[in-house]
Amino acid sequence: MFSMLWETFFGGRRNLVRETVEVFRENSEQSAVRAHDLQAAALAQFAAEFGGQKSGFDRFMDGLNRLPRPMLALGTLGLMGAAMLDPVWFAARMQGIALVPEPLWWLLGIVVSFYFGARAQAKTQAFQEGIARSLARVPQAVENLQSLNALRQGTDHDEKSENSDNPALADWHRDRRG
Repeated sequence: MFSMLWETFFGGRRNLVRETVEVFRENSEQSAVRAHDLQAAALAQFAAEFGGQKSGFDRFMDGLNRLPRPMLALGTLGLMGAAMLDPVWFAARMQGIALVPEPLWWLLGIVVSFYFGARAQAKTQAFQEGIARSLARVPQAVENLQSLNALRQGTDHDEKSENSDNPALADWHRDRRG
């Protein structure tokens, strides 16, 4: 009779108690597995989306894009130096700049703003791609840390057993080390 009841509740690799409890409470182990799978899938998607290498043209353009700011800074310093060395020459150049119509100055401001704004946006997106790549490596780093902690605990155990009062065990440790 008891074996018949046991077979009814737990036969065929079933667990009636677990199945009944899962009606009222989520299986936390399965929930953790689903959450892990979801996170791994999201990180894999980020890695696939942002994993491409830069082409030679992209690297060339990045190098070229680094020139305007230093050129603007050095050009401004050069203008200040020219104003000190030859004020008449500098005044003639500034009179020419004073003749530039105001809408052209607005256009220059727009072009410069869009150039530097687009560059800032591109660099921000590249930074976010780097963060996504780093996040994709987090699970592997966690696993490595857990493995290292397990090794550390195993080493502590060996040291404790090596310092035990058992002479046979101490001899075995010495022989094992060679």
